[in-house]
Amino acid sequence: MASERVTLTVSDPDGEHDVDLSSPNKVIWKDSDITKAELADYVQTVAEPFLNANGHRPVSLERFRNGVTAGSESFFSKNPPKGTPDFVDAVTVTYNSGRQHPQIVLNRPSAIVWAVQMNTIVFHPWASLASDTDNPIELRIDLDPQPGTDFKDAVVAAHGLREVLREADLEPFIKTSGNRGLHVFCPITPAHEFLDVRHAVIAAGRELERRMPEQVTMNWWKEERGERIFIDFNQANRDRTMAGAYSPRALPTATVSTPVEWEELDEVEPASFTVRSIPQRLADVGDPWARMQNKPGRIDTLLGWWERDVENGLGELSFPPEFPKMPGEPPRVQPSKRVAENWDAEGNRVGD
Repeated sequence: MASERVTLTVSDPDGEHDVDLSSPNKVIWKDSDITKAELADYVQTVAEPFLNANGHRPVSLERFRNGVTAGSESFFSKNPPKGTPDFVDAVTVTYNSGRQHPQIVLNRPSAIVWAVQMNTIVFHPWASLASDTDNPIELRIDLDPQPGTDFKDAVVAAHGLREVLREADLEPFIKTSGNRGLHVFCPITPAHEFLDVRHAVIAAGRELERRMPEQVTMNWWKEERGERIFIDFNQANRDRTMAGAYSPRALPTATVSTPVEWEELDEVEPASFTVRSIPQRLADVGDPWARMQNKPGRIDTLLGWWERDVENGLGELSFPPEFPKMPGEPPRVQPSKRVAENWDAEGNRVGD
């Protein structure tokens, strides 16, 4: 028997496009009874703020064949699959390995609906635009609660981080992660490549850690973090992404990563932001990130702080394990298992 299928006519800035939606009544979030058709309606409703935050840039699609259930598995699509319609764009990007490959770019509402047809739930945009993939337009910092901490602890850290970033002549914007944490973004001019932006993030994180040593940590290794908010500096790397603004999350209640105003942050309940509630929130209060790119800043001050810290003996920090070994990087072994004489000053294993 052929599977149920409907055709949606989606309005784009350049006209209408028909998008086939198979199994529209398939339940995607089992605990919430949200169907594939409802998700397609959601992404059309939020298309304008969604594209402002996630469009016109490389994006990775996190796809779930069987929806969100206990133990459900996902996979990522970066390259346009065979049969991708012509209203879904792509751009060639360079990955950390040096390999180049086309990556999906979502530029219109019909492309987001197509992604839903492909069983996408979470959208992971790059920090750079398709027009200049090597130079980010956003400085991004992930405030990640560790065991023993919660969202309220992340809120306290976020307010401290806002002060630090403003002292560095940047204007931060904030959103819920859709889970337990917070994401802080600063619009920046695309004048520096990813490694420079990562160093700027490290400089900001170190300054916050100096001010709030009991509340936040820059320690990459989990055994050293304690009950503190982890400042995940590695989310600033090339091809390292987090859930985009207005992207659903693969959690039972269909929560959404949601931009908020700083003035409402202390009262925010992230669990209240869901696929079903966000359209009304947008109708009531609008998009707090609509003005984000109006006045991008520069990271010069933060890079000055980075150089100051390097001169004072604070150098490079650990990279994710899938990255090539980077100059000056510490040893890639957790501290409790590290034997000092087995590593040289550059973090390379002696004898390798």
